[in-house]
Amino acid sequence: MIQNQKKKQYLIRPNTYRQARSIRPTINIHTSVPLYLSETAPYKFRGALNIGFQLSITVGILIANVLNYFFAKIDGGWGWRLSLGGAIVPAIILTVGSLFLPDTPNSLIERGNMEDAREKLKRIRGLENVDEEFNDLVIASELSKQVEHPWRNLLQRKYRPHIAVATLIPFFQQFTGINVIMFYAPVLFNTIGFGDDASLMSSVITGLVNVIATLVSIYGVDKWGRRFLFLEGGTQMLICQIIVAACIGAKFGIDGHPGDLPKWYAIVVVLFICIYVAAFAWSWGPLGWLVPSEVFPLEIRSAAQSINVSVNMVFTFVVAQVFLNMLCHLKFGLFLFFAFFVVVMTIYVYYFLPETKNIPIEEMNQVWRSHWFWAKFMTEEFSNGNVEMLKGGQALKNV
Repeated sequence: MIQNQKKKQYLIRPNTYRQARSIRPTINIHTSVPLYLSETAPYKFRGALNIGFQLSITVGILIANVLNYFFAKIDGGWGWRLSLGGAIVPAIILTVGSLFLPDTPNSLIERGNMEDAREKLKRIRGLENVDEEFNDLVIASELSKQVEHPWRNLLQRKYRPHIAVATLIPFFQQFTGINVIMFYAPVLFNTIGFGDDASLMSSVITGLVNVIATLVSIYGVDKWGRRFLFLEGGTQMLICQIIVAACIGAKFGIDGHPGDLPKWYAIVVVLFICIYVAAFAWSWGPLGWLVPSEVFPLEIRSAAQSINVSVNMVFTFVVAQVFLNMLCHLKFGLFLFFAFFVVVMTIYVYYFLPETKNIPIEEMNQVWRSHWFWAKFMTEEFSNGNVEMLKGGQALKNV
């Protein structure tokens, strides 16, 4: 019975997921919102404010899952209609709210509206004296105007560190195995005794864990740093994936047929799934969007962020498409497959990703120039150009 239920859920849930992803207008939002937040937030609080975007997403997911749980009980075919139609509410709020958002000072400077930019900067900082930061923004704008073709310039050697972040971070984010955990959870919740509502109930529980853990990230990202959360989250996910794989393999066997699965055993597995979701939610979940949005210089920022979002969406689609086939062939080994990538991405963060905490976004190139590996890609011409421009404004802070 459990095996039959598992097959039904695996057939329904991934396909529903793919259909939902295909109609979600996320690309423009994920491209523009992180950049907007990075450009408007004070650098000391940039991480927390940017992760507010991820928190809003997780809260929205939780609300949608709770509503779906109750909509599923409505007869007459109205449940799914309400579920899909309800998306118009946040869409209206987003559309109307965007009309009242101020332009970023960076955008106004790019268009030559210097006085408006200064006033906007005073407004969002709550200060009268913003000359130091304003000069930095003007300098960054002047540097960006020297670049006529941002897409072509992305191929230049000096932007290798930025391209690495724009491609590897979203790739690794999808290969944490978070979707595998989400797909597999309904079977375990069904075993515990949630019955036919296992899929929806598991979404509510994991969604709640997701929200709470994202709050932890908001608290710690500007206090503990990005690297700490990446490394701690990666280690925690790795341990949980190995434990879940061992538990599933011990009881379900290599052929995938379940044995006698006591309720306490399933509870232990579900507990580690929730711990895994928490690790993702305070590390690779929000930081996968935050870090790329704050490391790109202004001259390539839009183009690089577009690549970041595109890579994320492509591999989200790929993982959803191949999930069923991989599950059939690898069984519990699927968890170990993604655990391997967690090891790789944790090593990448440890050796190749610099800390960006408390660093103004206009001074991020100094971080790359001081990195043991990426410094060799930052050409002398590029470095001298930045230094000369900075002579007219604020000197680089000690990072």
